[in-house]
Amino acid sequence: MSEFLAQMARSSRERLEQARRLRPHGELERAARAVAPAPALRLTGFDLIAELKLRSPAQGQLRAAGEDVAARVAGYARAGAAAVSVLTEPERFDGSLGHLAEAARVLAPLGVPAMRKDFLVDPYQVLEARAAGAGGVLVILRMLARAEIGALIACARELEMFVLLEAFDEADIEVLHELVAEPRGAQLLTGVNCRDLATLEVVPGRLLELAPRLPASVPRVAESGVASAADARAVAAAGYQLALVGSALMGQSDPAALASRLLAAGRAAARGA
Repeated sequence: MSEFLAQMARSSRERLEQARRLRPHGELERAARAVAPAPALRLTGFDLIAELKLRSPAQGQLRAAGEDVAARVAGYARAGAAAVSVLTEPERFDGSLGHLAEAARVLAPLGVPAMRKDFLVDPYQVLEARAAGAGGVLVILRMLARAEIGALIACARELEMFVLLEAFDEADIEVLHELVAEPRGAQLLTGVNCRDLATLEVVPGRLLELAPRLPASVPRVAESGVASAADARAVAAAGYQLALVGSALMGQSDPAALASRLLAAGRAAARGA
């Protein structure tokens, strides 16, 4: 595991213990199960998971802390995003569960699920996501033992949430194949994050290099490295059914326009047009 992921995992476990002291597991589970069902994730050939991310460790501040979360995520949904990823990590990304709850509240009437993106280490954090209204979670394979990954997927299945399994290299993809082959019952997505964990720089070529090695039985997500229509065309032609786009959208004064261009280019490539 890289030092960056190790730091994030330690921080996540510290936040987990603090949260448990404030809210017992049973109380949180009851709250999670009482929340109205999240919108289903519906895919149409090539789709976008648009991201709310105020800060990036690699690029610094992307938007001010006072960003209008409701307006941004509603714009993503109206531009055609299939889901909205919401960073909830507070120390390096300026995220919060409050952002997730606000996004889920706004997205629900628009029929678009919110996904919690964080460095999850325990099912308690999946319960937190569902209690905030999320319909999905991201799980970073590199950070976790197989038993921990299984526990997160099982909790998401119980709560009828989708899971994006994030891989960085061939070793992670071997784990993906094993997980997808097991009868899990949860809606799974498999993703490649092309960010170099040592430098935090994006290496877009990894998306194309690793695409043929991903399981073909579940939707594939290109994470990081998609910032233009040309990028969307390239990943769609390589077999990705979705792109997760954060920094590129957060840097736009009109993110909906960029989202629309990415979707149009990716869908044209997916159709072979």
